Amino acid sequence: MNKIGGSTVSNSINNQPTSDEEVPNNQPDSKESSLVEKIQQLGQTNVPSLSESKIHCLTIVGQIEGHVALPPQNKTTKYEHLIPQLVAIEQNPKIEGLLIILNTVGGDVEAGLAISEMIATLSKPTVSLVLGGGHSIGVPIAVSTNYSYIAETATMTIHPIRLTGLVIGVPQTFEYLDKMQERVTKFVTKHSKITDERFKELMFTKGNLTRDIGTNVVGLDAVKYGIIDEVGGIGQALAKLQQFIDQRQEQTKNGE
Repeated sequence: MNKIGGSTVSNSINNQPTSDEEVPNNQPDSKESSLVEKIQQLGQTNVPSLSESKIHCLTIVGQIEGHVALPPQNKTTKYEHLIPQLVAIEQNPKIEGLLIILNTVGGDVEAGLAISEMIATLSKPTVSLVLGGGHSIGVPIAVSTNYSYIAETATMTIHPIRLTGLVIGVPQTFEYLDKMQERVTKFVTKHSKITDERFKELMFTKGNLTRDIGTNVVGLDAVKYGIIDEVGGIGQALAKLQQFIDQRQEQTKNGE
């Protein structure tokens, strides 16, 4: 955003240029400030332009923040930011496909499920790509798309739901956790090829994680278990999404 200093505004108001005077050109300053901003934000001077692109890329990184605000030093993805974006993607006729990039440690269960349900109910083609990690509640988000990819070196941690803070040790608390866990399990098994029994087996495995239960699944294993559709990268993900877009356009044409 170009900013105009107070002195420039004052000069333009108090000293109106005559026909013989030239209006000062602030374009070099604006270019310089834009260049500095790019270096500060992105570490480079030039970035590829995504104008006129019919594919929207949505990144879900760090920790998924839900009803409780996390400390400022945490890298977070806020669900109240993602949900309006998903609504806008659904309504925007120029966007024909959605690519979701995940590198998340998980986070708020209900926020993650809300995001997953939004993605799963989009009418437009969707493809997900897990890079680095798609842990915990990141698993439902990864499988919520029409097709999912995982990098060969990426991992996904499958474990039971945990609570932090004050926990009341009564049977009702256990029942609440069990029902919440069932919601996650049903969503994952509905949107992937893994069975309910196999998913729970991975979730409650002992000895895989230090001082905890669960399983850390690496790229190829995630495909073998049926959680993710295919091992691949950005090229394969974009090619698959383009294939879905072309199929949707063909169906629309034949329907008309």
